[in-house]
Parts: sequence; C-alpha cells; structure tokens
Amino acid sequence: MRAYIDVAIVTLLAGVVYFWMAAQVARARRKVGISAPAMTGDPLLERTIRAHYNTLEWMPIFLPSLWLFAIYWNSTIAAVLGLAWIIGRIIYFLGYAADVSKRAPGFFIQACAAGILLFGALGRLVYLAVTS
Repeated sequence: MRAYIDVAIVTLLAGVVYFWMAAQVARARRKVGISAPAMTGDPLLERTIRAHYNTLEWMPIFLPSLWLFAIYWNSTIAAVLGLAWIIGRIIYFLGYAADVSKRAPGFFIQACAAGILLFGALGRLVYLAVTS
C-alpha cells in the first residue's frame, strides 16, 4: 500500500481540516453566546455552521473519487487534486464565515478539483469496462 501513501495523507488532512472547522463552530458559539443545540440566532454562527456542514456534504463525493482516481489513474495527481480540494474548502469556509458573498472562489476551486477526480475516475472505469 506504500503506493498510495500520498493519497492516505491527503485523506487524513481532509479529516484534520474538517475537525478544525468543527472547532471553528465551537469558537463561533462561544463568541456569540449561543450554546448547542441551538443552530440559529446569529448570522456568524449560522454561516459557520453552514460552511462546516457543506464540507460534510461534499466529502462523499470527494473521498471515493480521490481514491478511485488514485487507483485507476495516478496517486500523485490524485493527491495534488486532493490538496487543491482541501485548499478550496478552507478558502470557502473562511469566506463563507466572513460573508456569504465571499464563498465563490473557494467553492470554484474545490468543485473543479472534485469534478476532475469524479469524472476522471468514472471515465477511466468506463473505459476499462468497455475495453476489457
């Protein structure tokens, strides 16, 4: 499995970033004085929670695509695209938490990275199925 160590590291980094986002939600809660389980009541908290949840919504697209691209194409390229996805998610999160209108650049970066991984893996698998 040494061949996929780069992708394994990126996978764990995505988990670390998601954990950091959860900590930012807790920080926003303390800052605005709204305790769990409340999810509304302050725009900063609502934007931070939404940015955190949106990342969770993308992980089922990102993670399988990352690994299948690595297995059927190239693990180094998959890892680089995975890092781009992570960077995009961080930019998205920080932008969204600050102001909803600032989320677009990060969203674009992560969506492109995820799309390349998803459609690259799917295309390769279809090609292999058809040519086998």
